[in-house]
Amino acid sequence: MTISNEILDELLTNYKSPEDLLGEGGILKSLNKALLERVLDGELTHHVGYKKHEQRPEGITNTRNGKTKKHIKTKDDDFELAIPRDREASFDPILVRKHQRRFDSFDDKIIAMYARGMTVRDIQGYLKEIYGTEVSPDLISTVTDEVLDEIQDWQTRPLDKIYPIVYLDALRIKVRHNGHIINKAFYLALGVTVEGQKELLGIWIAENEGAKFWMTVITELKNRGVEDILIACVDGLKGFPEAIEAIYPQTKVQLCIVHMIRNSLKYVSWKDRKEVASDLKEIYNAINETQAKKSLKQFAEKWDEKYPIIAISWTKNWEGLIPFLQFPSEIRKAIYTTNAIESLNRSLRKLIKHRGAFPTDDAALKVLYLGLRNISKKWTMPIRNWSQAINQLNIFFPERIPIL
Repeated sequence: MTISNEILDELLTNYKSPEDLLGEGGILKSLNKALLERVLDGELTHHVGYKKHEQRPEGITNTRNGKTKKHIKTKDDDFELAIPRDREASFDPILVRKHQRRFDSFDDKIIAMYARGMTVRDIQGYLKEIYGTEVSPDLISTVTDEVLDEIQDWQTRPLDKIYPIVYLDALRIKVRHNGHIINKAFYLALGVTVEGQKELLGIWIAENEGAKFWMTVITELKNRGVEDILIACVDGLKGFPEAIEAIYPQTKVQLCIVHMIRNSLKYVSWKDRKEVASDLKEIYNAINETQAKKSLKQFAEKWDEKYPIIAISWTKNWEGLIPFLQFPSEIRKAIYTTNAIESLNRSLRKLIKHRGAFPTDDAALKVLYLGLRNISKKWTMPIRNWSQAINQLNIFFPERIPIL
């Protein structure tokens, strides 16, 4: 919007120093206040049906009834506005709603900072330093609490009928609980849609990670419309595969190979780790299950005397470790590890690393959800050539993938 030079010259008639323009009683603040009040007067004129000082038209009973002062915050300033009133108290201005103390742009700034992991104290300091505005912790909590209704709608939204791949994992976060700080489990389910896009299906909170609660999570997915999951990628938590298969008996459950390798190397001395890791690679890089079994046998013959628990563990979990071997390489890379969701967890941890502990579950949930909104904008497909992959999956899982 272009403002004429004549208007600008008139505004700057008494200008002598920067303080006259930018100071407490300066031109910019006065102009901002005057414009807002002019708009409010215009809204009231429209509401009552006639202009100020005009004779009231016949049939109209409502009239102007003075003004009331209201303190308003913006991202740049805070000041008092004279809000016009009407006799019937039915006037609710669009510009400044009843009970509104801040403009939306100011709230957006607070939410954007909170989404990037800034603490309440950080936000207070930033607003004070940049805008010279004092903001209380209660105000910041009030603003960010407005997100909770959005989270509730998101958490209960209907989901797709089928997800070719779902990654399941839990994130540990320190939260105050009954006067103590404990590590709570925030359960995450990351789905890959039929179109090949990643979608976080939900966030669930429990005091501990366990297969019993995972069944609650999976049951909720079922209740929200997920009829089928082709492949579920999980860590090695005991009872996890059984929890999934109880709800989705046709789902192939793939245990994370990377988790299995890490657990195996915990038993190995530092000088042997490189060699043991190389020998394990022969197992999970095998062309098929037959070759993988042969490599596991060779591994056992070589290392059982020194580290017998490794081959025992791989044998015990064999049925959960080998499903990925039946697929082509592109799909193998996407499902042999839960890296897709662990990468998400790493991004979320960056948002909370400077916090000692959250005061409530909701406080942590707000940061995770708002952070997720930013993180998801940069997501890429888990499989680069998705059109080829979905055709391959359609061969392995006939009549289970809808035709797009």
